[in-house]
Amino acid sequence: MRLSTLLASVAFLTMPVAAVGSDDVLRPVAAAYTVEAGSSHISDTYLTPLKYKGLNFGLGYERMQAMRFSPEKWVMQLSGRLSLNRAENPARNAAMWDLGLELSWGMMHRWKIDGADGLQLYGGGSTGIDVGALYLARNGNNPVSAKASWTVGLTGAAVYNFKLLKLPVTLRYQPTLPVTGVFFSPDYGELYYEIYLGNRSNLVHGAWWGNYFRMNNLLTADLRFGATNVRIGYRGDILSTKVNNIVARKITHSFVLGVSGEWLSLPRSGKISQNAKIISAIY
Repeated sequence: MRLSTLLASVAFLTMPVAAVGSDDVLRPVAAAYTVEAGSSHISDTYLTPLKYKGLNFGLGYERMQAMRFSPEKWVMQLSGRLSLNRAENPARNAAMWDLGLELSWGMMHRWKIDGADGLQLYGGGSTGIDVGALYLARNGNNPVSAKASWTVGLTGAAVYNFKLLKLPVTLRYQPTLPVTGVFFSPDYGELYYEIYLGNRSNLVHGAWWGNYFRMNNLLTADLRFGATNVRIGYRGDILSTKVNNIVARKITHSFVLGVSGEWLSLPRSGKISQNAKIISAIY
């Protein structure tokens, strides 16, 4: 095997897979892997009338890339998050566990602001699926409250690239607000065993701000030391539902820490045009 072929193979295998638009337009993938830790405030009247407070932990992944069509103006975002909460009642003699998985995809239009070098504004829509469950061991007959939803909503971001001394920094604030969709909820006092036996009416409900409100706020700063960046930030997540006389709320505040960066795969031809233009999704 020739040395040049070997080096190209090693470079390809050590890079995450990313798409390129063409030989003239390169669209690197901006990916981030994060961990989160903070506080949680949970209440669910299906299980208990008490409010529980505790700790929140999470693992997150995010992928952003300029779209193949009109890459300078349109950006896609794929994200996933696995969360675990442990909260206690006011007397601290009972614990509630909350496990959740979230997957979302969105597409946003990008505007570069004239006269404000480094500032970009994004706006568009997103859709997401959330599944999970609450577990309260002291409820012997029915200790679990299942959660599931599919929503469509609005998202946007303000991104500012600047230098702190000589260190490049990318600052971003992004809120996500579901507008409509569907979510699962049993009747008040209805056992899951009854659902298993066939009582499956009135389980799926249309979501709107009157019975399902959620807002996810994400603030991050990417410290760009080189090929790999350090991401620090804050996530505030609010979820409130009210249906079938069941009121459920979950509020979490989390510190975010992780790594991020951009990667490109080689085109099929193995060559990159000297006139190729690199269009980043965020940096």
